[in-house]
Amino acid sequence: MSIIIQAKHINKSYNDLQVLKNVDLTINTAEVVSIVGPSGAGKTTLLQILGTLDKADKHPHTELLIRGENVAVLNDKALAKFRNNHIGFIFQFHQLFPEFSAIENVCIPAFIKNTSKVNAEKEAKKLLDYLGLKNRYHHKPSELSGGEQQRVAVARALINNPALIFADEPSGNLDSESAESLHHLFFKLRDEFKQTFVIVTHNKELANMADRKLTMVDGKIQN
Repeated sequence: MSIIIQAKHINKSYNDLQVLKNVDLTINTAEVVSIVGPSGAGKTTLLQILGTLDKADKHPHTELLIRGENVAVLNDKALAKFRNNHIGFIFQFHQLFPEFSAIENVCIPAFIKNTSKVNAEKEAKKLLDYLGLKNRYHHKPSELSGGEQQRVAVARALINNPALIFADEPSGNLDSESAESLHHLFFKLRDEFKQTFVIVTHNKELANMADRKLTMVDGKIQN
């Protein structure tokens, strides 16, 4: 089994508050990993650093390899390109643009990658069909249910076929039926497309479904 993330000596402080304390972590390709723990334990901060949205504190022994590439040494432009090509994000609040239709929201990462409009829309339609949203292409977020909005956000995360998907409380804003549907979708995607999921969640059912559950307490992984 190949390793997709190798993180060593990850620390993060905000002024005098140390949020992450020397975290080491290895995640394998096509693995679903859940990260649980009390609020303030450092879960989201770790997720943002692993996802290259934030940077760890500088330390001579710190290392963050994603797909074998040391992303810690990339400049901002190279990092943004790497992130757009290889990483997808799903957040608790779907963060869709309210003025754009479902298909327009899904296409945004593809446009950033300079994918043609024809090819981006073709892929977006394929994903929306796959996610049961065939009749929602031109609906704006306000015209969609919470579960539908989150599935549009999932399609957006998948549009560039990323190897790695980070989700921060992805079902925290959904009713129980929509949440269960979303949870099963993650595993279906993993099984069909061999994508890796790292999920921060307070949802016990989702956390326990994962291949591996990591518990964070006070800036450290306990197990």
